[in-house]
Amino acid sequence: MTRIAPKVYETVQTLFAEELQNDVTITYFTQRESPLILAGQESRSCKDTRELLEELVGTSEKLHLTTKDFVGDEKEARDLGIERIPAIILRGQTRGTVRFFGVPAGHEFSTLVEDLIDVSKGTTTLSETTHRALAAIDQDLHIQVFVTLTCPYCPKAARLAHQLAVENAHVIADVVEISLFIDLMQRYQVQGVPKTVINDRVEFTGAMPEPHFVEAVLQALKPEGTGGGS
Repeated sequence: MTRIAPKVYETVQTLFAEELQNDVTITYFTQRESPLILAGQESRSCKDTRELLEELVGTSEKLHLTTKDFVGDEKEARDLGIERIPAIILRGQTRGTVRFFGVPAGHEFSTLVEDLIDVSKGTTTLSETTHRALAAIDQDLHIQVFVTLTCPYCPKAARLAHQLAVENAHVIADVVEISLFIDLMQRYQVQGVPKTVINDRVEFTGAMPEPHFVEAVLQALKPEGTGGGS
C-alpha cells in the first residue's frame, strides 16, 4: 500500500532536491518482539510509520532510515530516552534532539518534511530575537507538544519546538501524537491540541506565536517560586 500520494511524493522529491544540504539519518524504533503481539508482527501504528518512512527516504539519497527493535535494542532505546513507540529521531546537523512519537501522517507529514530540511541544514527560520534568547539557554529543556493528525493548528507548535532543538543543544523536543498514548493524555490532562508542556512546569494549549512560545520556554527555566504554570 502506498502511504504517500504520487503527486505529494513528486513534490517532496523536488523540494528535497532543492533544499537538503547534508545527510539525515532517521532512526526509527518499532517492535517486532512482544508477548502482546504475534511473533514477527508489528502493531498497526508501527507498521504504518515504517512504511511511510521507507517511502519517504526514497525521495532523496541524502535520507537514510535505520530501523531499531524496541525490545531487541532495549539498551539503545533506553540510552536515547525512548520509552514508547512508534518513535522517530532525526539526526544530522541538529544541535539538540528532534523526536516524533506516533505516525507522522495527516497534518504532521508537513512537520516531518520541514524538519528534515532544517536538520539537514542545521539552521532554521527562527527570528533573530529568538536566536539571541536561545544563545543564552544553558539548561536542559524538555518540550512536549501533543498533537493529533487532524489538527490544522498543531504543525505550527510542533515546528517551533523542533526548530528550538535544531538550534540549541540543551533542547529535547518531542512531538507526540496523543491519540496513541492514553497514559500521557491522562497524565497531562490533554483536552485540546496542540498542547505544549515544558519541563513539566509550564503548559499551554493552542498555537502560540513564536515570541510567546519562546517566552513560555524561558519561563520554564526560571527558578522554582519565580513563576511558571499555565
